[in-house]
Amino acid sequence: MIIQALSGQVVDLIQDLNGNHVIQKCLNHLKSSEAQFIFDAVGEHCITVGTHRHGCCVLQRCIDHASGFQKVDLVRKITAHSFHLVQDPFGNYVVQYILDLNDPAFTTPMCEGFAGKIIELSKQKFSSNVIEKCIRCAEMSAKQLMIEELLDAEELERLMRDSYGNYVVQTALEFAPPALCMLLIEMMRPILPSIRQTPYGRRIQSKVQEREGRLAAYTGRAASGHVSPHESSTTQSGAPPVYASQASGTSMYQPNGSSAYQPPMYTAAANYGPNIASPQPHRLSNPPLPHHLHNSVQNQAYQYGVGQNGMGNFF
Repeated sequence: MIIQALSGQVVDLIQDLNGNHVIQKCLNHLKSSEAQFIFDAVGEHCITVGTHRHGCCVLQRCIDHASGFQKVDLVRKITAHSFHLVQDPFGNYVVQYILDLNDPAFTTPMCEGFAGKIIELSKQKFSSNVIEKCIRCAEMSAKQLMIEELLDAEELERLMRDSYGNYVVQTALEFAPPALCMLLIEMMRPILPSIRQTPYGRRIQSKVQEREGRLAAYTGRAASGHVSPHESSTTQSGAPPVYASQASGTSMYQPNGSSAYQPPMYTAAANYGPNIASPQPHRLSNPPLPHHLHNSVQNQAYQYGVGQNGMGNFF
């Protein structure tokens, strides 16, 4: 009787201050198979729901309660509209929530869906947060594709001067694989003197020096044969690029080349700890959690998922 009464009104209820709690109560008490009418509605209208103040919370709860193919289908529909969602002050939370699931089957298609648009998204208030998180959380192959889009001298300088893009560049410096990071630094080096007096220039300069120091220590350990456990993790599938020898005098980054020097791949989690998706402390561009959700029992997961700083880990 409840399903019959609510079917056809799901989206309207989700957008209502009180009605959204009714839908969430249904998710809590109905079996996943019985809640299919909710998943169908939010999947078909994921932009309308995901960009709404209450809808973005309900859409995350739908991801929680969907099971098996229901979850796969719902995430697939959200991913298909991720470019629109990621630019929205509420929709970006939905995309971040999927990234926080740390499932490569979800994360990789999401990151690859932004291909060709990394520069554009890096300059926007809300989407730049998500691009940073993608660079932190993505599998190595997707991470490389995203960072490679930054390797345009003209666009790179614009990003380094941009109030949001500069954070994406800093994140790329921190999480790029060694050879690709060296190439990024070389492209940044001629730009650094001209931005030294900008609000972000000194911070970027400091980040470059810090990463260069780690890379120097890393190559020294690799040459001596002493490599830390974090640096000796096995290569994952996805055909990582081949690295040229630093001593050869050529670019270290050669996607189609060959070399005797191939530093072991590493994972961001291994090197930087489990909270790799945490935002930079000075980065607080997302809107605060809607006031009525702060103490909602039905939305405790949302409080831990995005309520505290917009980018926290759910698990």
